[in-house]
Amino acid sequence: MTVLAILVWGCAKEPAETRYRFTAMGTLVEITIYDSPPAAAEAAVRRVETLFLDLQREWDPWNGGALAALNAAAADGGEVRPDNGLGDLLSRASRISAATGGAFDPAVGQLVRLWGFNDAETLPDQPPSAESIQRILDSMVPLALMWDPDNGVLSAAPGTTIDLGAFAKGEAVDRAVQLLLSAGINNAIVNAGGDLRAIGRHGTRPWKIGVREPRESGVLAAIEISGDETVFTSGDYERYFEYQGRRYHHVLDPRTGYPTRGVASVTVIDAEAAATDAACTALMVAGLRHWPAVASSLGIDQVMVVGEDGAIQMSPAMRERVTLLRDEQPTVEIRVIP
Repeated sequence: MTVLAILVWGCAKEPAETRYRFTAMGTLVEITIYDSPPAAAEAAVRRVETLFLDLQREWDPWNGGALAALNAAAADGGEVRPDNGLGDLLSRASRISAATGGAFDPAVGQLVRLWGFNDAETLPDQPPSAESIQRILDSMVPLALMWDPDNGVLSAAPGTTIDLGAFAKGEAVDRAVQLLLSAGINNAIVNAGGDLRAIGRHGTRPWKIGVREPRESGVLAAIEISGDETVFTSGDYERYFEYQGRRYHHVLDPRTGYPTRGVASVTVIDAEAAATDAACTALMVAGLRHWPAVASSLGIDQVMVVGEDGAIQMSPAMRERVTLLRDEQPTVEIRVIP
């Protein structure tokens, strides 16, 4: 196990806050637990780490697990029947894909690999050719058109590769929270690379979450949460490379085959981490003009979008939640979600 535990004590009368860190799914996962016996907390977190690593193996699109087996069977086309667990994920991801008009689509696996974003350890040094991108687009079929949820069958087009990367991390966070609750831990944050779900409170106050600046160091905004909420941010700063003065990042538009443009980051507050994870990707693909319509299709009402120029847009409900921390208070454009 690679768990690192950090104990943080407040004043003499305050319980301990314990933080645990490990690496999984290509990111640093941090678990913060408040007011629980350290031994019980550590035992629960070790189970959470095992959970993350097991899901990482099972949902890797290319190496060894259930999703890789599905992709291997789907490579030549035809019907493929995954196990019930993976089938449930495909059903939920397919519903989100359909609701967003394909802005979120796990059938982008071939594109992800073509761009070189499938390897968490390295980054490409130049974009693929326009011809190679177009060949994949010409053969790619959206997941919502291939997956039959009633019969649990994927009618795969030749070359189909499913990549649940924009959904799986959120699902792992959801399952981790349920595991902590089952262990009697009621005040905690599960943070997977800045994408988090919080339960309970930090003693007498809510949890306070920071949202990073997408283009420079520092914190853009603070959000207070209590009870059980998810805060996810997707951005073009997470995994990217530059070529001939242009930034190419890992959030790909399934319709064009290229990284999204115009939006530097999207932050969403909602209940379920898996759906929020997918929503952030869909809203980045939708762009500055169309994100409110996509948010509406997903039933989301708390969204903050930062453009490549640093301009900020928010939904009315999000504006009530966010405290902006820039030295000069920026103008915020309020976008009503229909």
